[in-house]
Amino acid sequence: MPAKNPRVNIVLDPLLYDTLGTMAARDGISMSLEARDLIKEALEAREDVFWGLAAAERAKTYSAKKSVSHKDIWK
Repeated sequence: MPAKNPRVNIVLDPLLYDTLGTMAARDGISMSLEARDLIKEALEAREDVFWGLAAAERAKTYSAKKSVSHKDIWK
């Protein structure tokens, strides 16, 4: 029977494996769920960095003279 969700196999060094096991035991979840949650957090952090850099680039070209107010947009 095929798995409901896609799977990924990873290879960890012993220290990382032990740390993941300790964290999973502390949280009362499987190592797989712990790894999934850590990956989600890492992706969210990278997304935050990406959008922060994108905002910084846009801020460089911002011109108050060319901007339109919120009130004018939503008339």
